[in-house]
Amino acid sequence: MKTIFKYPLRPDDYQIVIMPRGAQILTVQAQRERPCLWALVETDNEPEERHFRMAGTGHLFTSKDKLLRYIGTFQVKAGELVFHVFEIEGARNE
Repeated sequence: MKTIFKYPLRPDDYQIVIMPRGAQILTVQAQRERPCLWALVETDNEPEERHFRMAGTGHLFTSKDKLLRYIGTFQVKAGELVFHVFEIEGARNE
């Protein structure tokens, strides 16, 4: 069965989120000052790791940051802090 799940994100540069295989990421936004990612998931699918990179505006990227797919941008503290979230392509457990 398909449904939309919410995944709270930590304020870390790199993180792994476990979600059902093949989940379609819909958006990332701040909810009550906390970054969250929403995905359309098939609840019967096996879980898989998805790898994400979060960077604030002006933060540097390194050679480690390859194959990034942009997910979205969110703001906290009334727009004082702006962060951008990317999925690291090819990092999934296949």
